[in-house]
Amino acid sequence: MEYKQISRIAGVLIFIGIITGILSVVPSVDSEKYLEIVYPNKSNILIGALFQFLLIPIYIGFSLVLYPILKQGNNILSIGFVGFRFMAGVFQLIGIILLPSFILLSEKYSTEINFDLKYYETTGQILQLSRDLVNHLGVILATGLGNLFLYSIFYKEKNIPIWLSVWGVIGNILIMAASFLILFQRIKVVSIEYLILTTPLLVQEIILAIWLIKKGLKNSKTSNSSQFNPL
Repeated sequence: MEYKQISRIAGVLIFIGIITGILSVVPSVDSEKYLEIVYPNKSNILIGALFQFLLIPIYIGFSLVLYPILKQGNNILSIGFVGFRFMAGVFQLIGIILLPSFILLSEKYSTEINFDLKYYETTGQILQLSRDLVNHLGVILATGLGNLFLYSIFYKEKNIPIWLSVWGVIGNILIMAASFLILFQRIKVVSIEYLILTTPLLVQEIILAIWLIKKGLKNSKTSNSSQFNPL
């Protein structure tokens, strides 16, 4: 398969992943009033869960598509990149499995007349902490660390412009830092601070996708050919 064809597929997967990621957001679960609003918005949460599930094959597929090219630059780092993508997929699946628990808890909170408010609040806090650990330490860190491997190869092999590789490294470091800040309750998911920390990576991924579709990855092994020999 040609470098150009692989690049275009990877670029399209980035765009699909961004759109799917936006549609997968379930703000009611991250709201301070989640016990009150999750159950009335259960349809939106189930739709969000569906799109979250679709993210798994998209992100893993992106790594598998690029692997034949990446392994030519550094086989160990390329395996690490793919491995971290699979790890992120597992964490993503666990996060999806937790969502019905929020719906059930909110339903009980909304419908039962005699209930112990402290019990529901404590259970909800445990659920939110578990989901934060899965989504922010699990998914984000696994994806971010894998991306650092990806951009290390891109930087070394000059498959894309150096400035774009450096931007990718910085963007992933920022989003991983944001995840730690959320976990330690320094910032919230729905906040200006989180938006500021995550926007650089979003913009970089859009530019990367456009570059992959229009320009394609550069084959550093040959100067005049865009072909590679697959195993």
